[in-house]
Amino acid sequence: METNVLLTKEEAKLRNEIKDFVRSVDPNYLRAMEAEEIDYPKEVLKEMGRRNIIGLRFPKEYGGRELNWVSDCVALEEVGVLGYGIACVYSLPIIVGEALVAFGTEEQKKRYLPPILRGDIVCAEGLTEPRGGSDFFGTTTIAEKHGNVYVLNGEKRFIAGAVAADLFLLYARTDPKAPNHQALSAFLVEKDMGVEIAERYGLMGFHGMGTARIVLKDVEVPEENLLHKENRGADVFNRMMIPERLTSAAGSLGIRAVLEIAMKYSDKRKAFGAKIRRFQGVNFKVAESLTKLDAARGLVYMAAKQADLDPDSKETRRLVSEAKLFATQAAWEIVNDAMQILGGIGYTYVYPVEKMLRDIRLGLIWTGSNEIMKMIIQYEAYRKLLAREDKDRDIELDAIEAHKVAEKVFE
Repeated sequence: METNVLLTKEEAKLRNEIKDFVRSVDPNYLRAMEAEEIDYPKEVLKEMGRRNIIGLRFPKEYGGRELNWVSDCVALEEVGVLGYGIACVYSLPIIVGEALVAFGTEEQKKRYLPPILRGDIVCAEGLTEPRGGSDFFGTTTIAEKHGNVYVLNGEKRFIAGAVAADLFLLYARTDPKAPNHQALSAFLVEKDMGVEIAERYGLMGFHGMGTARIVLKDVEVPEENLLHKENRGADVFNRMMIPERLTSAAGSLGIRAVLEIAMKYSDKRKAFGAKIRRFQGVNFKVAESLTKLDAARGLVYMAAKQADLDPDSKETRRLVSEAKLFATQAAWEIVNDAMQILGGIGYTYVYPVEKMLRDIRLGLIWTGSNEIMKMIIQYEAYRKLLAREDKDRDIELDAIEAHKVAEKVFE
């Protein structure tokens, strides 16, 4: 159910390249992940690196291919067919790599980007703390400067890939007296610096990803591992929300594979003497799901194009939030309808629908809950509307009694 209508010839060719990788992944390996016999799919990451499909947008000198956000989204839609876990494996180098490309020193880029893009090292990002998730700027992890090192103390939780990660992008408070948005700094923290895995979480879905809580106890981080500038972590965080949320949105498009399972099943399964696809209770669900999928894809690619134009603009912030909100919600609705079409067999391990349902539920929560997306969307929309010099037609004047200004009471 994918489409190339929004893509250039090069992007369509890339889709086929990623499809080839997706076909190569051994089903037994995915089953082992689901059974949590694998802590983190390093072998899959390494194969992605071997094929040079990680970090497509990044400079060639570091191992990227200098493509665009649409290319990343095309790749993620295909990788998302393998589930949210593998999509996250693909996304983390994009997320951490974005921070390095946008804010890293030349030394930091040369040291970390090439091994990340080769799949030689596992990277992870720590945002959430035990005291809260959406309140990122309420971070309580502390970084104190002592000579040429920062000493970090605190905890981060729900870090995907933490048990296997070699490198963490972490935020800590470096100015306890400053307002929250001016108090944080970003750090590149290697596990060997003293990061402790305190808790490996059992999750409803998203298995085999080594999601954990980490503890930082007097972890000494060299000052050269400060990313960007001291107390300017907000700059890094705000830019990082683009890859965080756009990768979530694009990966959710992989739900099309489950819809295709439901469609194939409905064309074979018979009830009351007919294929169940003949019943409106089934085929209307298919029609609605296809419409949601295509609408989500269009919004994701539009947001991707906007991110290529200006990743730091308020317009990008709004559109990426819309894409994350709509794509993850659409995926959740699509997988539920797919299970409904399959009926009882969809609730078993015979089909991967139940796995995808458990995985996709995470999409509505992570990288900023969908409620946070709504807050951002409405705020940016109001801000833009009320600040612009309106050149559009004022249709209020088209009302029959538009002249009755006294009737327009606002207070």
